[in-house]
Amino acid sequence: MKTTLLIMAAGIGSRFGTGIKQLAKVDSNSHIIMDYSIHDAIEAGFNKIIFIIRRDIEKEFKEVIGDRIEKICAENNVKVAYAYQSLSSIPELNETTKEQIKDRTKPWGTGQAVLAAKDLISTPFAVINADDYYGKEAYRAMHEWLVQEHESSAYAMAGFILKNTLSDNGGVTRGVCKVEDGHTHVTDVVETKNIVKANGGAEADGKSLDPESFVSMNFWGFPGNPPEFLKVLEEGFVEFFNNTVPSNPLKSEYLLPTIIGGMLREGSCTVRALPTNDTWYGMTYKEDVAAVQEAFAELLKEGKYKEDLFSDL
Repeated sequence: MKTTLLIMAAGIGSRFGTGIKQLAKVDSNSHIIMDYSIHDAIEAGFNKIIFIIRRDIEKEFKEVIGDRIEKICAENNVKVAYAYQSLSSIPELNETTKEQIKDRTKPWGTGQAVLAAKDLISTPFAVINADDYYGKEAYRAMHEWLVQEHESSAYAMAGFILKNTLSDNGGVTRGVCKVEDGHTHVTDVVETKNIVKANGGAEADGKSLDPESFVSMNFWGFPGNPPEFLKVLEEGFVEFFNNTVPSNPLKSEYLLPTIIGGMLREGSCTVRALPTNDTWYGMTYKEDVAAVQEAFAELLKEGKYKEDLFSDL
């Protein structure tokens, strides 16, 4: 069965040579986190990669990684496509809402990012953040889940433990999950901002959180040929503009954890957590870069990857 991986990279800044964290080199061969993600996805069996970017970074993106990855993917019979997220790709609006959002400068979040690629998706698909390292096990588990038969409203997510996803350098945003049935059945997802390490555990804005909680790191899977979730997402985007945007037109976002959390509370979907023992790495802050580079040096030392990264595919 064919499967697709969406990589959400529209949040990457322009001027790639000036310290953009998502494009920071993580090994001595100048690979970035995205290289490892694509390696692990191809190894797991994904056969189409869609980069979701912005038009204004297309040239630089292709120069830094896109053109190189296209050659590697072609050698491995994996297709590559591009989708473009933009501020203006939105439903038809009334004049009042148009006036409210006229000063907005940022796109509308991860839900809109997936919608940007909807015309390119005809298979079961997974979606990830460009600047997160999820580990080989997460891709294997997700691909194995995607190629099985599921109800159209059955989704999956790679589950990570909160304490393993925090930064030493400041607060992070995570989709904190409630789980049942031996940590496999997700019953709620709450997008939680400013989570920090505190007293050996975690807290957000002074409220204690269970450091052993499952969290979503925006690694989601959706079944179907084509996936029904795309239609759900499109309909929900219209509702988002009708119900959410008017109260916060410049900052409200259409986010996957919020969308799926709402569906869980309504009983209109199920989500299976796919536990992984791999460690997540990411660069929320520039100060995280050194620790991430050390982690990849250790992965290479342990033989989990080759110095010539894609040579084992």
